[in-house]
Amino acid sequence: MVQGIGFRPFVYRLAVQNGLTGFVQNRPEGVTVEVEGRATVVDVFALRIREELPPLASITRVETANLDIHNDRVFQIIPSDDHGRADVHIPPDAATCPECLAELFDLQNRRYRYPFINCTNCGPRLTMINAVPYDRVSTSMACFDLCPECRWEYENPADRRFHAEPNACPVCGPRLTLIGGDGQPAASDDPLTAAVDLLLSGHILAIKGLGGFHLAVDAGNDRAVQSLRRRKYREEKPLAIMVRNIDAARRIVHLMPEEEALIASPRRPIVLLQKKQNHLISNLVAPGVPYLGIMLPYTPLHHLLLEKHFCALVMTSANQVDEPICIGNREAISRLSGIADFFLTHNRDILVRCDDSITFWASGKLRMMRRSRGFVPQPLSLKHSYPQVLALGGELKTAQCILKNNYAFISPHIGDMETPQARDFFHTSLALMKRITQTDPSIIACDLHPAYYSTRAARELRAERIIQVQHHHAHIVSCMAENQIDGDVIGLAMDGTGCGPDGTAWGGEFLIASEAGFRRFGHLQHLLLPGGEKAVREPWRVAVSLLKTAYGPSWREIAGRFNLIPKQVQVDLLDKMLEGKISSPLSSGLGRLFDGVAALIGLRRKVSFEGQAAMELEALAIKTSATPYPFDILRKDDEPYRVNTTFAIRAMVDDLTAGRDKADIAASFHATLIEIFAEMADEMRKATGLNRVVLSGGCFQNRILLEGGIGRLKKDGFEVYSHSLVPTNDGGISLGQAVIAATMTKNAS
Repeated sequence: MVQGIGFRPFVYRLAVQNGLTGFVQNRPEGVTVEVEGRATVVDVFALRIREELPPLASITRVETANLDIHNDRVFQIIPSDDHGRADVHIPPDAATCPECLAELFDLQNRRYRYPFINCTNCGPRLTMINAVPYDRVSTSMACFDLCPECRWEYENPADRRFHAEPNACPVCGPRLTLIGGDGQPAASDDPLTAAVDLLLSGHILAIKGLGGFHLAVDAGNDRAVQSLRRRKYREEKPLAIMVRNIDAARRIVHLMPEEEALIASPRRPIVLLQKKQNHLISNLVAPGVPYLGIMLPYTPLHHLLLEKHFCALVMTSANQVDEPICIGNREAISRLSGIADFFLTHNRDILVRCDDSITFWASGKLRMMRRSRGFVPQPLSLKHSYPQVLALGGELKTAQCILKNNYAFISPHIGDMETPQARDFFHTSLALMKRITQTDPSIIACDLHPAYYSTRAARELRAERIIQVQHHHAHIVSCMAENQIDGDVIGLAMDGTGCGPDGTAWGGEFLIASEAGFRRFGHLQHLLLPGGEKAVREPWRVAVSLLKTAYGPSWREIAGRFNLIPKQVQVDLLDKMLEGKISSPLSSGLGRLFDGVAALIGLRRKVSFEGQAAMELEALAIKTSATPYPFDILRKDDEPYRVNTTFAIRAMVDDLTAGRDKADIAASFHATLIEIFAEMADEMRKATGLNRVVLSGGCFQNRILLEGGIGRLKKDGFEVYSHSLVPTNDGGISLGQAVIAATMTKNAS
């Protein structure tokens, strides 16, 4: 990552400081530097390049060669060599740097309180790009002509803003506008001050950021937060908040040093942090969970909004349910009508939709729940070089991936494919990925599920070959690719749902897997899901299925004792559905087991968003620890091993009947799963001799399972691999799909 982030002026200044001559030049493969001078000085120069990189730069490889002396007299930045197709690494958007922040609040600076201040070390990158190479004419800044002072900075190699493509000032750059809910400009001499006053009075504002709009309210105002939830139809799902600075964060959450470094990094992701008891943040921001999703300001506008008046602002994605985040001014006014009271906009277009990234810290590593702003499109380095492949991801938390040589380029988070707007974004993202990688792969990978939109879209694209990849195989290979390992591994793929080759819904899978194929060694016992998709939204249905499996005909009495079934539901009809397997598909998903247990103990009978029951069950279990419940590992003939949790469900019912604390029951359930992971991994090691365990799937967003599973498996002598820079949920499967398809293609050639 050495283009578009001030690397050439950095090299120029370093060479001049050391009295060296020569040149620095952008080339398709990276940056070339030629220097002449005393050998010892050249050695120091080469060392300082590695040790003093600009904040956004990263070097993957350095090649050096000795040349004949040219007797150059100066050091210069020479024009780029753009022949050939580049290995283009477009930089991610970066938070306002300390130098720009100091200028923002410096009364004597010409950019004092200018909401679009930036330099080569910070500001928009990906989100304002239209084409490569990354030059101003190919960005949304092309329509802003530089004033003489900004042009001098832009053309001066010694200046921090040399070739900073978003460079601007109040004279020549973008400007803020405040618009009313009716779409007409609001009367205001100072849009920023007016916006702050509106937030203080409890209004909902749509605020234009780097990769899209946020919906913002005062995070300490119960009525404002409740109003936002009601208008956005987001009843209980946690809302992200932006705090003024680290000191403000410390007042409301517990911060480890690693978490502090992550939240303050130039990437500025949302970080899930453990709540403190406080009266500063409304309890309605993140009900039922022990964490707050917090980020620090990452644009000058954010710093100005939070300068004086708020401990925190709710800053949630500006969209309707299941739609992508808004990026255009007219689009926001149209789509957010009835939600936002006012719109704080500007006239710099957002060209690439890019939501906030979501992260947490666990088991000594960054963990990614949503990989987007600040991280994309920086590629991942792979162990091998692969043919070009395009992978389309799944149905939920969709992201695309393109393989090019030994790099994997993963798209910004797209989201769930349930609305026309999301599907339009899917195709826009696809065009973007091809543009920035300068590829048009003819091999396309997609999910095995025939009804997924991404699978249907694959058939409509021009391709030499379409390769459908089993969902959980993709999960495991995604983690392998990220960790640069190959060959056979023990794969634990734990999520809610994925289509199996047998036509049933998989989700609690123990696989022997490699990039070239997999074998289903075992799985959690199948559950019937009465009502199909209804069971996902109404976990009490899964609880009923668990009880019927564990108790047979007497399940009704137990369900009645726990008041499990809504009054309007006909119990006889429900029993017939389960007995005859009518509208009751089979699932081995661990996510569904979480749902059923949460409903059984009375925690959550219905959910308003995916994973809600599991999140609340985890939150309950965090408060304590407990011994596991009993379970069986069964095998019949040559069929896969089956983990029977019937004994655990019976023990749970006994505990509920005896009045055991629900937090202890939740903790025992988690302990049971960790014990299952360990015993199944041991069975797989005995059968295969393998010792590497790979963990993937959305259930490993659960910190108890992730940290407990890693700790237990390592204690048992396994090498354990898990995700860090790629989401463990479905946002990461496109990487696995791509590597599997590329491996199959290589093996066939």
